[in-house]
Amino acid sequence: MRLIALAAAALFTATPAPDAVTVRPVDPLTVQDDDFARHRDPAEWKGLHVSELTFREERAPWRLWRIANVKHPRGPLFFVPHDNENAGFEAGLVALRKYGGVLIAVDSGVSPGNDGVRYNRAVDYGRPIDPNRNFDTALPGYAHNILADLAKGAWPIIALHTNAKGFETGSSRCNKGDPEGSGVISIRFCDDTLNPSPSVSKAYPFDDDDTVAFATYLARNQPSDAFCRDAMVGADFNVVQERVVTSDGSLSNYAVLHGLSYLNFETLDRGLDPAELALARDRLSFMIDHAIAMCAPKVKAVGR
Repeated sequence: MRLIALAAAALFTATPAPDAVTVRPVDPLTVQDDDFARHRDPAEWKGLHVSELTFREERAPWRLWRIANVKHPRGPLFFVPHDNENAGFEAGLVALRKYGGVLIAVDSGVSPGNDGVRYNRAVDYGRPIDPNRNFDTALPGYAHNILADLAKGAWPIIALHTNAKGFETGSSRCNKGDPEGSGVISIRFCDDTLNPSPSVSKAYPFDDDDTVAFATYLARNQPSDAFCRDAMVGADFNVVQERVVTSDGSLSNYAVLHGLSYLNFETLDRGLDPAELALARDRLSFMIDHAIAMCAPKVKAVGR
């Protein structure tokens, strides 16, 4: 772990200085944001410190929420890139209280009227920006501000996502007779980049084909070289093995190209009904808990 922290510190030392970032402490009980609005009980924020980070890079302004466990800031770095993936925020808060560390969430509401949407639409020109396709060495400020806590000892990176049901069958090399769905996030999808290792028993939470863990590796290596891949396969996870040749701008690609320990957990988006949101949150929490125990055993539960 010390070697990883040193590597992260070296990465940030070598990175060109980004544009200035403004950091402002905020009261989570008054933040006008859909994620915070679900958490207005002061007890939920005990021991947590919330900051708003704002900066501009290239053609867009950005706003990040940084939530830190005050007594235990050196746990994992949890990341929620998409403001519409609400169960990721829920699971991140639970894990932050349990394991310490820092949670970084991208707020699409930096553009008025767009709170809770997937993309950053506050652009000067061109298309809206996918916050998980903006990790680019030509734009160092974005990655620097999101990953800054790695240099302070946060480890590993754990990204949290939700997804639409199924997958686009026309884009897949396997299971093309499945019902038509959306995107590529499913244990039944495969192509030249994504190769599934499905759960054999289909036990909870992997009874759902849209609940998957990603294991990302460089094309010159083997899937077993991905951080935590062998342990997750051995524990009968649904594991999507992601082969990286060149970066697609995602954090998974950025992390493996920079030698950073990274986990990405996905589950089906079940909507905002509190009971359904809790079901999606709990599936993500299952993967967080088991992967930390297997692959980051120095990260211990810290309570509140």
